[in-house]
Amino acid sequence: MVEINRDRLLKRFTKYVKIDTAADPSSNQYPSSQGQWVLGKVLLDELLEMGVQDAEQDENGLVWGTLPSNSGESSPAVAFVAHMDTSPEAPSENIQPQVVECYAGGDLLFTNGAKLTTEECPELEDLVGKTLVCSGGDTLLGGDDKAGIAIIMELAETLLENPTLQHGPVKILMTCDEEIGRGTDKIDLAKLNAKVAYTIDGGAAGIIDVETFSADAATVQFIGHNIHPAIAKGRMINAVRAAGEFIAQLPGLGSTPESTEGREGFIHPYDFSGGVGEAKVELLLRSFESSQLNEYADQLSQICEAIRKQFPGLEVNLEIKNQYRNLRDGLIGLPEAIDLPVQAFHDLGRKCEKAIIRGGTDGSQLTEKGLPTPNLSSGQYQIHSVREFACLDQMIEAIEHLQVLLRLWTNPTTDQ
Repeated sequence: MVEINRDRLLKRFTKYVKIDTAADPSSNQYPSSQGQWVLGKVLLDELLEMGVQDAEQDENGLVWGTLPSNSGESSPAVAFVAHMDTSPEAPSENIQPQVVECYAGGDLLFTNGAKLTTEECPELEDLVGKTLVCSGGDTLLGGDDKAGIAIIMELAETLLENPTLQHGPVKILMTCDEEIGRGTDKIDLAKLNAKVAYTIDGGAAGIIDVETFSADAATVQFIGHNIHPAIAKGRMINAVRAAGEFIAQLPGLGSTPESTEGREGFIHPYDFSGGVGEAKVELLLRSFESSQLNEYADQLSQICEAIRKQFPGLEVNLEIKNQYRNLRDGLIGLPEAIDLPVQAFHDLGRKCEKAIIRGGTDGSQLTEKGLPTPNLSSGQYQIHSVREFACLDQMIEAIEHLQVLLRLWTNPTTDQ
């Protein structure tokens, strides 16, 4: 393991976050926003300048690259994946990253006067003395997932500068539109040609995400009949009222995001649109067990049938779409995908934790498609928030961990 160029890593990260790459869920284009093309071109130029000869930005905006093996042809290829887009749920224009050297503890103060308290973010107590990077307090930072991008890019340059660091083929892939569920839509797994992949899209240091939610999306369409309210008796079929009744009949406490935690699943109505003639409700179905998603779908179907009976003449259409499945299910066949990151932490003398995500990553879908892809830490905190920040020291720790992990993959046997 070699020392990481701290200043260069910080410069990379702050450059990347200044590029607005917010995904646009209303767009039918891929990628959904122009900024992702811009960042991809920046990354391509950097890879080429490093000497990554096969680096490219393909016709879909994805950025690819390979570092050839220096440990023999038998070493398996390991891919590192991060996404270029950021969440559309908070402002992301004119991001001005602020660097807090040697964080002194207490409230994290932002330049716009906002603050993040240790009560709101207890993790701050573990970061005293560290270098933190945050936004000005009125935009995203974009650490999700530009911290992961910076980690992968700095790892690549470190490996190229230090040919004695042992590794097999290293595949680099930067994806688009992960935040709106399209991150793996354009990935050619045959082109990636890796035995295992890791998304670098996690939170605090020392965490290996080994499970995610299984996820479906549901859309319920209500088609009524609109007519002037003055002559509506016996004629109007109000889709808005029907949609309201549908939402009211959904499971309540114990089955909603705001009332669940840990391994508990939920049904989450998150968008409503329409009028008297037609209305639509969008829902997220989440559980660590696919069987429970089937139960949720049955519940929705039963509620829809009840609404049809309550509003004669109303048309109710329920559509369920598969989004992704629990990471766990696809990792069973390659236990080294988890065992080796654990061993790498042990070799570094660091603690680690296997964790579950109440959400999903590109790795959920990649694993479902046949490429085992756990998620590793990148030092992100308060993601999707204007009080988001990242820890530079933990980003460095992540690169050190990946160096050791690559060495272990050249001889993938463990005692775990």
